[in-house]
Amino acid sequence: MAEIENSAMARQCLDRRIPEKQVMEEETSAWSKQRNEESAAANWRFQTEDARIKLRRLYPNIDG
Repeated sequence: MAEIENSAMARQCLDRRIPEKQVMEEETSAWSKQRNEESAAANWRFQTEDARIKLRRLYPNIDG
């Protein structure tokens, strides 16, 4: 989820050169505040059951 938010910020807020650190901090703070006010959420399409099937070999079953 963090990667999704970082990507959104890069596309929506940091898509240009920002020459000063203070300006970048102001821009990212304003962007973050707006995202939170909008209650932006990720639209998960990969369901838990699908993940268990597809990623079965990565997560061994620990029974007993």
